[in-house]
Amino acid sequence: MKIESIRVKNYKVFQNIEVENIPNMAVFLGMNGVGKTTFFDIFGFLHDALQLNIRAALAKRGGFNEVISRGQQGDIEFEIKFRPSEDEPIITYQLSICLQDNKKPAIKQEVMRFRRGQTGAPWKVLEFSFGVGVAADGELIKYEDVRLADRSPQKLDSPDILAIKGLGQFKEFIAVSQLRRLIEDWYVSDFHIEEARGVKDAGYSERISTSGDNLALVAKYMYDNHRKIFQEILDAMATRVPGVSKIEAQETEDGRIVLKFQDGNFKDPFASRYVSDGTIKMFTYLILLKDPEKHALLCVEEPENQLYPQLLFELAEEFRLYSEEGGQVFISTHSPDFLNAVRLEELFCLVKKDGYTHVYKASENKTIKELYFAGDLLGQLWRQGLLIEEVSE
Repeated sequence: MKIESIRVKNYKVFQNIEVENIPNMAVFLGMNGVGKTTFFDIFGFLHDALQLNIRAALAKRGGFNEVISRGQQGDIEFEIKFRPSEDEPIITYQLSICLQDNKKPAIKQEVMRFRRGQTGAPWKVLEFSFGVGVAADGELIKYEDVRLADRSPQKLDSPDILAIKGLGQFKEFIAVSQLRRLIEDWYVSDFHIEEARGVKDAGYSERISTSGDNLALVAKYMYDNHRKIFQEILDAMATRVPGVSKIEAQETEDGRIVLKFQDGNFKDPFASRYVSDGTIKMFTYLILLKDPEKHALLCVEEPENQLYPQLLFELAEEFRLYSEEGGQVFISTHSPDFLNAVRLEELFCLVKKDGYTHVYKASENKTIKELYFAGDLLGQLWRQGLLIEEVSE
């Protein structure tokens, strides 16, 4: 899946933004408090709304009145345009959330459209309002399938349930089911070093959780089932973290899994609780990025924390490789060292103005573009404060 554009209205600090022409790897730069975490929370919110419902997703964030942009009236709105693959048509998904007369949040409008290209008439796959609507039936693979499909009336159990959740569970609504699975597969990192260090009861886990608390279990799974990939991870660790020659997930006598790191200078391995934060974090990122099954969207916030500046260039390359192999990557940062590994077309700048956050594409800033192609690194321009200036026409 590749997200091509995002439009957000009245979601916290984003009173009205539109981010277009998003590449496979996109880096979002901004000062503290400008809204980088909030930008990633857009995807977390939609994921929670799908897993639960709109009311529960809002409640996790303090309720409708806390989520809607300060001083604004009306609805909270999202629009995402994406392609499931290069050969498939553009899909536009729109969601509008309001407060009903009983002051309970509800879905005012939910629409999903297919479009053959950037221009031309779109065809609706589904359209719902307050739990009632219509959806196109059948296997909608080609644009022509959508145009000719029958539309059947449907009713959801509640006006705060996403139609893609209810209909996505039924095989006759294949296109809706595809979107549902894509949102479910979005990975928004909420990594915690101490949780990743923790000893886990012996069990089975194939993919890193968003907090990283199952790191030892996933490491054991990778060693047991993907030995070649695990060796690639060890080789990368050996070149990037001095002294690390071996990593293993051992099962203790009481049936628990503990990560142990071998330093070539010592006879006995160290348990993960004695290893540096940077070592744990780099190992976690490599496990995540070498996963044989790519996440449709990977969101990582400030990967530079706890890592040596020298490691950031190679980490950026790992993220870029992941995006080229099929999983789109969004990264937030304020690190000049990480920025030095970022390409101009990958960079988006978040700037606060009049109390709200605006998002600008760095390549659209004439001054930045000229300096970059003259040889200046983006990290240098960030240190000089040039990347927080509004786009010049």
